[in-house]
Amino acid sequence: MPRSLEPLDLGIQIPYHFRCPISLELMRDPVTVCTGQTYDRASIESWVTTGNNTTCPVTRAPLSDFTLIPNHTLRRLIQEWCVANRSNGVERIPTPKQPADPTSVRALLSQASATSGTHVSARSRAAAIRRLRGFARDSEKNRVLIAAHNAKEILIRILFSDDADSPELVSESLALLVMFPMTEHDQCVYIASDPGRVEFLTRLLFDSSVETRVNAAALIEMVLTGSKGTVSNYESVFEGVLDLLRNPASSYPRRALKIGIKALFALCLSKHTRHIAVSAGAPEILIDRLAAGLDRCDTERALATVEILCRSPEGCAAFGEHALTVPVLVKTILRVSDRATEYAAGALLALCTAEERWRDEAAAAGVVVQLLLMVQSECTERAKKKAQKLLKLLRDSWPDYSFANSDDFACSEVVPF
Repeated sequence: MPRSLEPLDLGIQIPYHFRCPISLELMRDPVTVCTGQTYDRASIESWVTTGNNTTCPVTRAPLSDFTLIPNHTLRRLIQEWCVANRSNGVERIPTPKQPADPTSVRALLSQASATSGTHVSARSRAAAIRRLRGFARDSEKNRVLIAAHNAKEILIRILFSDDADSPELVSESLALLVMFPMTEHDQCVYIASDPGRVEFLTRLLFDSSVETRVNAAALIEMVLTGSKGTVSNYESVFEGVLDLLRNPASSYPRRALKIGIKALFALCLSKHTRHIAVSAGAPEILIDRLAAGLDRCDTERALATVEILCRSPEGCAAFGEHALTVPVLVKTILRVSDRATEYAAGALLALCTAEERWRDEAAAAGVVVQLLLMVQSECTERAKKKAQKLLKLLRDSWPDYSFANSDDFACSEVVPF
């Protein structure tokens, strides 16, 4: 068997026994199967799960036992080789974290849910959940394993139980719970339909711990989305969520903004709550955040919320009074994504329909050029229709020197009004 394979792009030869026989790449987490052959963990797991393969890829012997034993000796040799070849651009592979095993997960969940016993305390229960949270952070595979052991139901029961008076136990159970998607409709309804549980989450929105506040907002968003319904105590919920957006903590700035925007969008989906969002100051906070800059997904969701709130007269009035609303919306068109363009155009259409002064402001901000580009671009048909409606509204707001009387406008492909 050859000692090494052909040189890679790095210009060095990787020892043959450092390469996974399946992927032929440098092994990062070498494990040995029952036949004695070593593979990279990700490769052999993929081999077994995709195609239901039950034989060893190299020896073709049956895999009577699917236990994967970490090959620590080989992993250390690979790491030493990486360090020795650092000058050639080789990065040292990190020491892999071992996956959680079902026995440990069951034991930790049992410890977390125990309410009586010789050594049972809120601290010991919180410690068990903290260990589970560490496993969940390590990999998606661990999260799937933990969820398969009914973890969400157990955590919900712990979080909303009468004996959950320990801030540490509440914080840890909430932090682990929001790491799993709340796809079960019944679980979401169980939380959303009970005023006491909603009140409890609302109080957590004002907790002294920033992480707890962010996680409470995350759970509220997941519950609203999963239940397709509403919750009680909206005024306080809006206040807590908007406070995350108004003053994102320095320790969790990006996550606080992302969760806050998602929660606000979910809250505003109900027509009956939009006036509360406007009264609570959502328009000002949304425009300030958009002006400061957000990533693409957050920008899209924030603009979608702006468009939703602009559907009411009080929403239009609140956004229109903010000096940056029109300039921010005009600037967003065709600069972020097709979705962002559509939402920005929709919000501008609502504003320009409401009052003439905002039509004049939009025209002065250069929206006409953006709209003409929109109707000729590959954006969605809904966005193009909004652009055409806006152009109709803005005809009287164009100054004499604008596109209304220019050859450029006459030659454009705008559908005749």
